[in-house]
Amino acid sequence: MKKRVNKQESAATRLRKNKAGQAAAVAMPAYEMRRHFMLFVIFFVASVLVTGAWYQQVSRTDFLQMHGDRQNLRKVPVSAERGRILDRNGEVLAVSTPVDSIWADPSCIKQDSQTIRTLASALKQDPDALRQRLALYSNKRFVYLKRWLKPQDAAHVMNVADESGIGCVNSKREYRRYYPAGEVFAHVVGFAGRDDSGQEGIELLYEEALQPHGGEQLVRRDARRQLFDVLQSIKDARSGEDVTLSLDRRLQYFAYRALKSAVSKHKASSASLVLLDVTTGEVLAMVNQPSFNPNGNRSNLGGRLRNRAVVDTFEPGSTMKPITISSAMQLGIVNAKTRIKTTRKGLIKVGSDTIKDPNAYGELDLAGVLHKSSNVGAATIALQMKSEGYWRMLDSFGFGLATGVGFPGESSGHLPNYSRWAEIEKATLAFGYGLSVSALQLAQAYSVIAADGVKRPVTLLKSSQPLDQQRILNSEIARDVRRMMEAVVSTEGTAPLAAIAGYRVAGKTGTVKKVGKNGYTEKRYRALFAGIAPASNPRLVLVTVIEEPKGDVYYGGQVAAPVFAEVMGHALQLMNIAPDSDAPRPPLQLAATGGLQ
Repeated sequence: MKKRVNKQESAATRLRKNKAGQAAAVAMPAYEMRRHFMLFVIFFVASVLVTGAWYQQVSRTDFLQMHGDRQNLRKVPVSAERGRILDRNGEVLAVSTPVDSIWADPSCIKQDSQTIRTLASALKQDPDALRQRLALYSNKRFVYLKRWLKPQDAAHVMNVADESGIGCVNSKREYRRYYPAGEVFAHVVGFAGRDDSGQEGIELLYEEALQPHGGEQLVRRDARRQLFDVLQSIKDARSGEDVTLSLDRRLQYFAYRALKSAVSKHKASSASLVLLDVTTGEVLAMVNQPSFNPNGNRSNLGGRLRNRAVVDTFEPGSTMKPITISSAMQLGIVNAKTRIKTTRKGLIKVGSDTIKDPNAYGELDLAGVLHKSSNVGAATIALQMKSEGYWRMLDSFGFGLATGVGFPGESSGHLPNYSRWAEIEKATLAFGYGLSVSALQLAQAYSVIAADGVKRPVTLLKSSQPLDQQRILNSEIARDVRRMMEAVVSTEGTAPLAAIAGYRVAGKTGTVKKVGKNGYTEKRYRALFAGIAPASNPRLVLVTVIEEPKGDVYYGGQVAAPVFAEVMGHALQLMNIAPDSDAPRPPLQLAATGGLQ
């Protein structure tokens, strides 16, 4: 029974196998068709890909290259160096030093916490501040992260960014202005701003010459917008031109030191000094107090940025008396032998007003009017001149006119027109009240007397000879006035402290009551000294103005004259100008207080 069942199962099994074999035989043609179909599809896709590749690589090469270049090529600016400012001997007064600024593309830089912390640490910034800055400019493609880093510090930031995988951060080469002489030349040289454009002084005046002309390069950037190849220079960068000033660095230091010491000693509010070369009109030194550091704080607190020697004007006081006498001599009103009666009481009436001298001097010659500094004598001479002629002489000396140096903010001063003069105004002009001048204008006027009557334009640029000249005084008149002015520096004059051993000095003091809210009643003074050396063959003119010296010592002969002697003495020796006198320097004593002006 059992064997029969096994035989039946075997038969059934064989039957199923036969049916399966028949079905497989029937299914074989379907697999063949599928294989052919798949081969066709593969061939078709391959043909499409090859055709597409051929089309893209051959037919659309220019388009694809242009599209790729549009994404990876950039025109970037190339910085150039601003021109230097030099003193007359080639010493650098202003120079551009290379610095690097770090910038980023906020639209592509990662702003996760780790990136911000790493970048902020490298930049030495607060992470929150950096995050806020990037968020604020998130729609921009360029923002400075930190400017004016030392090249080595900028390289450190870029290394950190590369090692940390921080893309879209780059460095840019720029130039920062540096002033080696600091506050000594600050008012003349001025300074340039962060955009490398002049803001004050010579930097502003000669902006066009100093300004560099940047170039342009075509560069390639990678996917992280990092520059990795410079392809070509589109436009060459061109540095600015150098500007050589007439100032001498050594003389400027001497003048700065002497003026600063005087301001400190006399507790003055401010001061100015100008030193001119008579033969060329060059400004050899120009300093002011207080000053500022152009490399640091540039705030204009208390007017520290003003070049007072050019911008500020003042009533020149008795320093106008040599100009008044020169004008009267040129107009033929007086001559070297004329004597002036100053009255026994030392006063004269002009209309309802009275002009006084500190002492009654009686009859004086012109030299006596100067070395006694007689207001009565100067006014008497002025009143003898016709108003128009007197005004034209003052105008020819340069009063009421800008000097032409072109310095930013230069003042022309004020000389009222003669048609509006009353007799008292005409009289007070003779001893420096009723008009206003700058220290540079006053120095130029004195240079006319020093140059034997010739007026030369003043300049802040180095020049071997004056560009132009105009005769104002007869040469003999100029020499006569210089001889009269020498008496001022004698022991009998108002400025014995202006004397310089071995040299003849011609000069004039000025002590001016400053006008206030209540007129000239307040005890506020201005001390001045204007001088020429050597008097026999003048080379230099120096004007010193010291505002509001405090205490009992406030006369020009006491406060300003010693500064003149110190600076002029250094200048004469430094410039190797031969002495013209064998007379020893007089003792350091003051003339009678009543005569000091």
